[in-house]
Amino acid sequence: MNSYVKVFESGDYFDVCFYVDKQKIIEIGEKMNDINEYAYMNGYNWEAFFNCYLEINAPDLLEGMKTDPEADMYVAYYDLTPENKKKSEKFAEIITSLIENEEELYQFLRDNGDEIEWD
Repeated sequence: MNSYVKVFESGDYFDVCFYVDKQKIIEIGEKMNDINEYAYMNGYNWEAFFNCYLEINAPDLLEGMKTDPEADMYVAYYDLTPENKKKSEKFAEIITSLIENEEELYQFLRDNGDEIEWD
């Protein structure tokens, strides 16, 4: 995978951990803040961004998802079921795709930034 998103089994959950303190993610966050002044991209605002993105593009991934954002990390987690394992892996793929194709991320922000419930 990569150094900024990991999926692993933790206790009773599949965790999707997005490390927002990685240099690449910090640089993307700075560009996002240039596009939208409310997009100060800590874990809480990544949660707001992903909630909006998933609601529009993959609403099924929001079903059963719980989150625990922090200043330097965003974590989504699902109960341990085969279906939720697939959901957690799919969400990690979406995060990776957005980060690796950052223009798509920026365009989504331009188009939907006013709809995002920023922290």
